[in-house]
Amino acid sequence: MFRSATLRLTGCYLLILMLLSITFSFSIYRVANSEVQTRLERFQIKLQQSQDFGLTPPPINKAEALRVTEQEKASTNLSIELLYINLSVLIMGGIISYFLARRTLLPIEKAHAAQSRFTSDASHELRTPLAAMKTEIEVAVKDNTATAEDLRKILSSNLEEVDKLSKLSEMLLNLSRPDTAKLKFGPVYLNKIAHDVINDFKQPHSRIHLTSKKQLMVHGNDTAIADLVKILIDNALQYSPNDSKIAITISKQDDQAKFEITNNGPGIESDKLPYIFDRFYRADSSRTNSGCKGYCLGLALAKNIVESHNGQLIATSTPGIETIFTVLLPLHSLFPSKN
Repeated sequence: MFRSATLRLTGCYLLILMLLSITFSFSIYRVANSEVQTRLERFQIKLQQSQDFGLTPPPINKAEALRVTEQEKASTNLSIELLYINLSVLIMGGIISYFLARRTLLPIEKAHAAQSRFTSDASHELRTPLAAMKTEIEVAVKDNTATAEDLRKILSSNLEEVDKLSKLSEMLLNLSRPDTAKLKFGPVYLNKIAHDVINDFKQPHSRIHLTSKKQLMVHGNDTAIADLVKILIDNALQYSPNDSKIAITISKQDDQAKFEITNNGPGIESDKLPYIFDRFYRADSSRTNSGCKGYCLGLALAKNIVESHNGQLIATSTPGIETIFTVLLPLHSLFPSKN
């Protein structure tokens, strides 16, 4: 589809270019031909004048024939040169037009591929819990000996799948928002939010360690910032041993607040690191348990939150040693208080 679109767009570019080239060629031909004719006529007049002064120029009829011959030669040479120029424009213009067409359509092609991949992955994630629910319900319907306790377990299992679907639909809704115009921005105490979110996880104090020298106030939305911190902590908990320590450091870097979280999990290979913020991305393409634990939407949502706050989200990893996520957010003092 995009190949044919590229060729059509190349043809349109080339058609416009050739129309301009041919138009200018006709104009140049008429101007140049007129200039040659004028100069030859002046030359003929000078020959006639020289005859009046007693000189011996060639006969008038020969001079006229010479003028016509030279004019025809000039017109022919000019036509050939313009033809070569247009052929060059056609070849070079075709190459440049194809390059520009590819460059124009490339972002659209990438967006289309991302949308197709997103739709496919979302369908897969929706189909999995639905299939599990359907299987359990079919087994319960066919089992005439099922007791009330058995049915209760099935309903509880189905309820877990419904919760998963609700969480997935909520994350998909958050990712589908094109902008954050409806979010109210203001002063947000990053240290306090991080401390509250850590307490919500109800982990041992030795599991998550927060280090911050002073309170830092960023410009943002408190709910979105809390979601960001929650996503990063949850990601660190999922991908690190249960007895390992997760270190969180909050500090100031130039005119930005720096939130850094480190875990000692298996790490991320360098060739996979650029894609971890893609929706539904899995390091394991076979969708096995060694891949993403969950719906693989958390980091994509975290990146959206950070970008909506004019910040940066950076990931570095040393496989087998540690993984570090660094968030840089503008401090509130850099912004007017009208928000």
